[in-house]
Amino acid sequence: MAGEDQDAVRLDKWLFFARFCKTRSVSVALIEGGKVRLNGTRVTKPGHVLRPGDTLTLALPGQVRVVRVASCGARRGPATEAQALYDDLEAAPRGE
Repeated sequence: MAGEDQDAVRLDKWLFFARFCKTRSVSVALIEGGKVRLNGTRVTKPGHVLRPGDTLTLALPGQVRVVRVASCGARRGPATEAQALYDDLEAAPRGE
């Protein structure tokens, strides 16, 4: 049963664990404000379930980030641990 918990996590917790938001209350505000899309669909409930393989589009202050969830994570760790939770889909240089 404990292994099942590793396969899914609340969206607000994941944004906090992955260091896209400084606090969970900031992540809740981002989600409820309509600034998050999960697999192309706007999500407004912080408790929405997120699983590895899901794609998130985040309208963050000054930038839009598109990431694929690689892992659910279990805590908010250092930046290197947080970066292992996702694959940045916008890593390629823009324009020519």
